[in-house]
Amino acid sequence: MAKKKNTPQQSTKQLLGIKGITEYSLKTASNEAVFFSIKPSNISVMSEAGLSAKIYSLMSVLKGLTEIEMLCVNSRESFESNKNHLKSLAKKEENPAVRKLLEQDAQHLDHIQAMTATAREFLLIVRIRGLKDDVV
Repeated sequence: MAKKKNTPQQSTKQLLGIKGITEYSLKTASNEAVFFSIKPSNISVMSEAGLSAKIYSLMSVLKGLTEIEMLCVNSRESFESNKNHLKSLAKKEENPAVRKLLEQDAQHLDHIQAMTATAREFLLIVRIRGLKDDVV
């Protein structure tokens, strides 16, 4: 049986070519990707004028950028496994007071999940190319 060679494992950071991570960006050998996080207001309760003003403000910022990437992520969390665990515990629980608390916890998770059902987060990504290390 042939013995496998011990090759050093690469980290995810190395595999992706990331040279550094700052509070707001990722640095690679060729550029730096700067991330701007946008968490929208609840537009369903905004007036038409307020919504138009927000759209115009964002448009004013974006039109000055020649190269931009946008990423939309769903920031909603799933509590299904936690709710199932609480329900399972409640079924096995013999103490009625504890059972009631477990059921209330499960209801609370339902409430949180309903409140965040439309939670979205947008990331604007600007790639700054050709920076020297002493500038960054």
